[in-house]
Amino acid sequence: MSVAAVRTPAEYESRLQRYVFERSEEGRAVRVGEKEVSEQAAIVARYADLFSREQLDALRAAEAEASDDERERLYRLRKTCESGLITSELAEREDILENEILAARVSFQGEEMPLRSAQARLAVLSGYADREELGRIHGDESAKFNDERLDLLRAGEELDSELSGEPDPVARNEEEKGISLHRLAEVLGETSKAADDVYERLRKRWFDKLLGPDHEEVPSSYHVGYLRRLSPLEATYEKERAVEVCLDTVQRLGFDLAQEPNIKLDLDDRPQKSPRACVIASDPPRVVHLITRAQGGLHDYQAFLHEAGHALHYGNCDPALPYTFRNLSRDHALTEIYSYIFEAISREPDWHAHYFGLSRDQAAENAEATIFLEALLFRRYVAKLQFELEFWSRFAEDGGTSEGYSERLTKATGVRYRPDAFLADMDAGFYSADYLRAWIRAAQLRQHLIKEIGEDWWRRAETGAMLRDLFSEGTRPSSEEIAARLGFDPHDTRPLLAELGA
Repeated sequence: MSVAAVRTPAEYESRLQRYVFERSEEGRAVRVGEKEVSEQAAIVARYADLFSREQLDALRAAEAEASDDERERLYRLRKTCESGLITSELAEREDILENEILAARVSFQGEEMPLRSAQARLAVLSGYADREELGRIHGDESAKFNDERLDLLRAGEELDSELSGEPDPVARNEEEKGISLHRLAEVLGETSKAADDVYERLRKRWFDKLLGPDHEEVPSSYHVGYLRRLSPLEATYEKERAVEVCLDTVQRLGFDLAQEPNIKLDLDDRPQKSPRACVIASDPPRVVHLITRAQGGLHDYQAFLHEAGHALHYGNCDPALPYTFRNLSRDHALTEIYSYIFEAISREPDWHAHYFGLSRDQAAENAEATIFLEALLFRRYVAKLQFELEFWSRFAEDGGTSEGYSERLTKATGVRYRPDAFLADMDAGFYSADYLRAWIRAAQLRQHLIKEIGEDWWRRAETGAMLRDLFSEGTRPSSEEIAARLGFDPHDTRPLLAELGA
């Protein structure tokens, strides 16, 4: 079949399923350290027939003629074809960059290590000065790839603008998500400001407890991994117990994660394995990978629970759904609701008391630490969204600069971010907005669960049954549709403010 051959939507969806599976499995192998060389470009080349201008035109025409029931599925297939065209153009360059980053090594106190291992090491180094030194080394080495990152970003934006017919990247993403990014940023900016006083009290208290009394007034971002790990509490939240505790936590909700054959657990520690936990839904519900790299500390437990929410969502979708509604979505805001609601269990004082034998007062104090971390991350992502809106609004004029990145994130969090980290910190497609929509929605869902099931919602099978019903719908609903079902306005942040202590 020639590259220009055109498939019907049904034929396209079937072949796309195989393509996504192969790319996902390749990405998984590189991410977990099983491979040191990415070969995504070869996969893209094998499936070049999926991504042609003729195929895109055919999908667009089918979408225009479709019934209301079919239009959403065809819209998602068309957008996938658009993104695939961009990927096919850039896959070789992306592989080159990925492989250069994988090959990069840094030296720290006489030891040479991969760049990713240096990133992971920052979370476990006990010495403040040592973290400063390694963080600076890691940041300097990572920044060397900024020219290539920016070149890829520019090339991708040029193609996206051409293929979509929408030259404004903000407007394009708003159309895809079905929301106003500016309105969302405005609402969340007000929410973050409303929590200023509470956050400042938490920040002073927990910076002192976690970083020690001699820390800088505004410590660098090199310490965030250490903060998130709650490293001084490592003896309580042992690395070795993370899997056992998290599996039992999930089982109380009615999900036997260890016995679900379609959910593949990768919990091993490898030198080239990314320290960032993730789920890769290669072919839901049949093949879903849950990947973590435990380092010790509470963050291991939170990361496992967070990714368990993703894995159970994809692993429990209705297999009778069209592939599009099992694995393709307009954005990530829906699945992040479920990751957040599982992670929220780690903020329940009784969870800390039950699993770790803590007194009521100690459990409450440790739970407060998780609220502080949640507030820090929420404020960081609000600032990221604000920066990204500014970045993309001026992109046509300046080609992409760091202006406002360090200033916004530092002011919001009380943590100093380096300006040249802005590209390594930028996810595609305004993912920051999806995280923030999920923050709002998960707080609304938790309030709903408390009302319907009780304060102990986090250990009741009724909660699992309610979630299982939501999971069965796959990726079809939007985050805003879930808000309406729960009886909330999508921008109602009062439950979130309550969770942040404001």
